[in-house]
Amino acid sequence: MASPISYAQGVLIILLSASMFAVGFAKTIVVGGTENWHFGFNYTNWAFQNSPMYLNDALVFKYDPPNGSTTFPHSVYMLRDFRSFLACDFRRAKMVANVTHGGGKGFKFVMKKWQPYYFACGEGSGFHCNTGMMKFAVFPLPRCHF
Repeated sequence: MASPISYAQGVLIILLSASMFAVGFAKTIVVGGTENWHFGFNYTNWAFQNSPMYLNDALVFKYDPPNGSTTFPHSVYMLRDFRSFLACDFRRAKMVANVTHGGGKGFKFVMKKWQPYYFACGEGSGFHCNTGMMKFAVFPLPRCHF
């Protein structure tokens, strides 16, 4: 006869099942919607209007790679903190997508941690971030299922 599972094993099974269930509800969100990722669109307003976003949701950044004279290059950086976000300070930022990653189906970034994320375009020495409004912040919430 098989031995019954322990309390700890039961809790572990429930937690693993719940986390797999929550990941199944994750959404894929195109940054900017039909506008995609480009200069002159207010992404802070877009993020506010499309909130809340949740853990394990994927943000997709779509932008054309540079092609000479008709397309300006764009990138995606994750800024370190709120102060860097406000100032468009890229000194300690981490590049998550370069100028070619946004082509085709775009670049996908999954928000796996419960923390604020500060995204910005790093092109033009901060000009795209400061003047072109190519920045937004997201604080993904845990997804609750009752």
